[in-house]
Order: sequence, then structure tokens, then C-alpha cells
Amino acid sequence: MSDAPKPDSRTLERFRAVVLPHLDSAYGFARWLTRDPVAAQDLAQESLLRALRYFHAFRGEEARPWLLRIVRNTWTDTRVGKGADALPLEMADERPADTPDPEQSVLAGDRRRHVAAALAVLPEDVREVLVLREIEDLSYKQIASVLDLPIGTVMSRLARAREKMAAQLRGRLGRSEHGLPDL
Repeated sequence: MSDAPKPDSRTLERFRAVVLPHLDSAYGFARWLTRDPVAAQDLAQESLLRALRYFHAFRGEEARPWLLRIVRNTWTDTRVGKGADALPLEMADERPADTPDPEQSVLAGDRRRHVAAALAVLPEDVREVLVLREIEDLSYKQIASVLDLPIGTVMSRLARAREKMAAQLRGRLGRSEHGLPDL
């Protein structure tokens, strides 16, 4: 196990208030890393356990990037331990659209699947940056903290990710057929 002190009730209450509001982000990032909803649940749970175990080292920085870095480190440790790569991502999150119009719901689901498929084929280093920026809405500084990279590297990877993503979507959807703007 670890030499971390066992959390007392005050620490547990602070953990609940500071870290647990970011559970959805942890699961969402885990889902994009693992590309498997069941593995993502396991990864998010193990990451929360690690976060609690090491919460004594949390110094009041922003909790969401701190937790997402733990998710990424846990995922990396898990992959190294198992010697396995992530499974291919075939679909986006299948949450229903917020519209009662069935046609709009189908179109929105179709767009999510195209975006997820395009995102899945991106190289891992640029996919991580794109997910953290565009899906998790982290700042460059927060992404740099999560991935332990210089901000300049984050910016260049994000630019490369956006270019590759646009090319993937153009190839998948065809600009002229669907009236898509140049990306």
C-alpha cells in the first residue's frame, strides 16, 4: 500500500467538497483514454482511491486538473502493468440529445459518432490534448499540468490535433455533401 496517513472525517469531508464535483470529468477523460466504458469506470474509481490516498499532498491547486492528472497517471501505470493498449473507440457517448425532435436527435448522434471515430484515429499525444481542451474545457496551463508538458508543447500539439481532426472530419463527411464549412 502506501505510507499515506489514513484520512480522518475532516479530510474526507474536504475531499468530498473539493474532488468529488469533478467525478464526471474524471470518468469522461478515462473514457477517452481507455476507449471502453467499463474500463473507464474502473480507471475512474481507482483514480479516486489514489486521489483520496494522496489527498494529504493536495496543496489547494485547482482540483480538476489535479484529479485528471491522477487519472492519466493511473491509466499509464495500468497500461504499463498489463502491457496492453486501449481498445478501439467505435462510438461517442450515446447520451440522448436535449431536443424532442427525433430527426435532430438522430443527426446529433450521427455527428457524435463521426467526431468520436475521427478522434479515435488521432495519435494519442494529440488526442489527449484535444480532449482536455475541447471536451473537458481546460486551459493551456491546466493541460500542461495534467500532462506534465511545457505550455508551448501543449499549444503545438493542440494545433496539430485540430488540423488532423479537421482533415479526418472532411474525409469522413465530405464538405460539399453536408454543407460543412472549411475547418
